[in-house]
Amino acid sequence: MFDVIIAGCGPTGAMLAAELRLHDVRVLVLEQDTEPSSFVRIVGLHIRTIELMAMRGLLERIAERGRRRPAAGFFAAITKPAPEGLDSAHAYLLGIPQPVIVQLLEDHAVGLGTQVRHGCTVTGLDQDADGVTVELAGGERLRSRYLVGCDGARSTVRKLLGVGFPGEPSRNETLMGELEVGVPPEEVAATVAEVARTDKRFSLAPFGQGVYRVIVPAAGVSDRSRPPTIEDFRHQLRVVAGTDFGVHSPRWLSRFGDATRLAERYRVGRVLLAGDAAHIHPPIGGQGLNLGVQDAVNLGWKLAAQVRGWAPDTLLDTYHTERHPVAADVLDNTRAQLELLSPGPGPQAVRRLLTELMDFNEVNRHLMEKITAIGVRYDFGPGPDLLGRRLPDLDVKQGRLYDLLHRGRGLLLDRTGRLTAGGWADRVDHLGDPTAALDAPAVLLRPDGHVAWAGDDQWDLDDHLARWFGPPA
Repeated sequence: MFDVIIAGCGPTGAMLAAELRLHDVRVLVLEQDTEPSSFVRIVGLHIRTIELMAMRGLLERIAERGRRRPAAGFFAAITKPAPEGLDSAHAYLLGIPQPVIVQLLEDHAVGLGTQVRHGCTVTGLDQDADGVTVELAGGERLRSRYLVGCDGARSTVRKLLGVGFPGEPSRNETLMGELEVGVPPEEVAATVAEVARTDKRFSLAPFGQGVYRVIVPAAGVSDRSRPPTIEDFRHQLRVVAGTDFGVHSPRWLSRFGDATRLAERYRVGRVLLAGDAAHIHPPIGGQGLNLGVQDAVNLGWKLAAQVRGWAPDTLLDTYHTERHPVAADVLDNTRAQLELLSPGPGPQAVRRLLTELMDFNEVNRHLMEKITAIGVRYDFGPGPDLLGRRLPDLDVKQGRLYDLLHRGRGLLLDRTGRLTAGGWADRVDHLGDPTAALDAPAVLLRPDGHVAWAGDDQWDLDDHLARWFGPPA
């Protein structure tokens, strides 16, 4: 019997498995695909996801396979420089092929002891007071204490649970790909600038090494059941831009819709949902993969605490109460961005106004913090502004703060020299550092890097240690 079975070994499932293995949870991941995807799309890791990779000691090996880009121009493709005051040591975008990040995260999980079985499709589940029985295609039955559906937008686990997935179906489709062009760059730039004045849904931007990222409405491509072809791109480019730019040699081609849905519940008893199984939205702003990985890091230590027997009674329920509002906000900002890309005079008037407002650094930074998730603040109740926010990667006397979080444990960062994690030392590390650049005498960090407490009173600290890390040993 396993402690946790995870359906789906995409970025969310693989990251969750690794988080659980940091706490010696017995994990099995079931992936229906037998081979890695041949679909080589470049995805962007935003600031908060990059920070999480640094927290787990993964950033160096991921950065070797990716490419850094400025943290700018994400919101509705409005061209503005990165705002001043982004509170992060990792204020950039990291572009990386999706199969590469998926494989790196799976290798990380396997290296920690995760079992992964490819070619396994979940077809049924039944839960009781002690665990979950998972049925696979072919009739095999497996038993675990918990099941997490990380099996994508068409999640079988979500459907078997009967969890509602309200929202809007896809109404408009868009082609997106990376291709080479057959005309000079200056000709491309002039044509794109002219077309973009009237149709913000169209984009043709250089992506390095002679390759361009192409985004064009798919209104004339009727067959949604098949992958798009280069002829589809050429046709749509001629319709929208009057030329196909001589596109050739595609790196990858895809299409996406604007369906927007959010699961009503992230937990039903011993079964939970994460990633695209819990929320879907258009890829504008590049938030989807990031949102799923952040789900995994929020859930992992809480589910591990439940399995290991030290979780406070309400801890696992905080996964839904914290992450559901974050996903709702992402759905809202992608809806807003789509409106700003619409060619109608009303949306374009609003776009022009917002473009002016983004000249104010505070506005630009607020929108950037939404897209990159560094502005997320969980509601932990009354307290200082720092409470519920993530702590940046500070300089500390032992090097960098995030280097102290590789094991997925809590951390008491203490400037006073008077505080202790006491009976929680098996779950919470302690660093006394009077020189740390904190806006508080001391902070208690959860394993996901969010501030669970700030202050200087030991009794108050003990209450919060019990709230998040259970009774003392």
